[in-house]
Amino acid sequence: MTMSLEHELADFNAKFEANAPAGAAAFLNSKIEELTAAFPFDRVPKPGDLVPEFSLPGASGEAVSLLETLAGGPVVLTFYRGAWCPYCNIQLAAYERALPAIAEAGGCLVAISPQLPDGSLSMTEKNNLTFDVLSDEGNAVARKFGLVYKLPDDLKAAYSSFGVDLAAINGDNSWELPIPATFVIGSNGRAQLVHAESDYRNRLAPEAIVDALRPSWAA
Repeated sequence: MTMSLEHELADFNAKFEANAPAGAAAFLNSKIEELTAAFPFDRVPKPGDLVPEFSLPGASGEAVSLLETLAGGPVVLTFYRGAWCPYCNIQLAAYERALPAIAEAGGCLVAISPQLPDGSLSMTEKNNLTFDVLSDEGNAVARKFGLVYKLPDDLKAAYSSFGVDLAAINGDNSWELPIPATFVIGSNGRAQLVHAESDYRNRLAPEAIVDALRPSWAA
């Protein structure tokens, strides 16, 4: 029996906290709490809002346009932090497994992160992903969606100690990331479902995506 995404994430986090250096888990938890208290969620599109149009390069370099993709039906757009983030890897692998159900419900899945195109290609190959994985250099699109925040200096130092050099991974010195977020966008360009989460350990369940894609009469 396949473990749910929620349980996969919780299982990984429990193992991480059990094996992390002394004080690391408590420190990261405190940073999540600080971000949750300070993040301007009012900037994030809400259900019913028109979402920003964009075109970004995919893992193989080809441009992917939201407008053109919406011409084929609803789009499931998920913003993730990068291939370096194990929670993101677990999420995207779960979405890959759910891809047949998403497609059957009429949806097309697209993932976006600020990492350079080589990182997007690595993410695609490492997780055997068959959906578009786009590179949003400088978080330009994530910023339009109101998702971007800057890491404080103490968190930058912690990430560096874990071997996560965001300056190299993302190709700039901003040390900015998007909060993880998933949007189900209707063919009219309006958000149908929005899940924006300042706690990177929590992600939208694939079942919720499929339910949002299904018309009410098919529920």
